[in-house]
Amino acid sequence: MTPAEKILWEEVRANKLGVHFRRQQVIQGFIVDFYCHKSALVIEVDGDIHDLQKEEDERREKVLSEMGLRIVRFGNDEVMKGLSVVVGKIKAIIV
Repeated sequence: MTPAEKILWEEVRANKLGVHFRRQQVIQGFIVDFYCHKSALVIEVDGDIHDLQKEEDERREKVLSEMGLRIVRFGNDEVMKGLSVVVGKIKAIIV
């Protein structure tokens, strides 16, 4: 996990938000950063590499969306500089 993923994991792990998240979950051959089955939610924390793989990210989002999953993306900077805002957005989505 990247430093940003580790920080966010500490906020969502162990049912801290009232739902169970898994990290590095394999879904349809894709590894997603965090996954909550109950909320049908995938959370991705994107670093600079994602600027170079936009087509792959779009393809993967299409597959996951067609499965009925919601995908939320946060940048590394968002997590590192605005963790409480990111956690607030996640809480709003899972409620």
